Amino acid sequence: MASVASPIIFKEFCPLYYLLNAIPTKIQRGFRSIVVYLTALDTNGDYIAVGSSIGMLYLYCRHLNQMKKYNFEGRCESITFVKLLSCFDDLVAVGTASGRVAVFQLVSSLPGRNKQLRRFDVAGIHKSSITALAWSPNGMKLFSGDDKGKIVYSALDLDQGICNSSLVLEEPSSIVQLDYNQKVLLVSTLQRTLLFYTEEKSVNQVGTQPRK
Repeated sequence: MASVASPIIFKEFCPLYYLLNAIPTKIQRGFRSIVVYLTALDTNGDYIAVGSSIGMLYLYCRHLNQMKKYNFEGRCESITFVKLLSCFDDLVAVGTASGRVAVFQLVSSLPGRNKQLRRFDVAGIHKSSITALAWSPNGMKLFSGDDKGKIVYSALDLDQGICNSSLVLEEPSSIVQLDYNQKVLLVSTLQRTLLFYTEEKSVNQVGTQPRK
């Protein structure tokens, strides 16, 4: 018996003016007017996260139609990568041009969920621009990669407020993509793609020829 084709749903795509209008195009710093560029983007069913050139993370809640802002303490620098995760708590990881990585544990109105904004920092291992971030499904592991080929593993204990980080892999070229599942980290660089088995600390290259 022939299967019945699923109905085709037409969707209209248009600029998200309600989101863009909530982000300033310029800011004033002293006597200087600084143009704000949008530099990173990630979305899920609950949030739209937008990183900017002024170090500000704009987080739009789709359910409440509200925009919130988060930033790094200290000097202002461009955000290069953002990664959202919805598990028991809502988390967003942010990487910058100088190699700073922070995790924000968001406030939730749901019973039993986090009631206070908390931030965790990946301290001092990356020294160059963050190019990729990947979460484990439960939010207890975060992997970050930079344009010098370093990959850092951060173990998060949200209950205790602890983040422990260590360098797990170093490649000779920039990291362009990370993805994690079932104790295996997929790593793509400018030169090759590999599987890193986190328990055995072993590497299996995908393919034999380097990228051109």
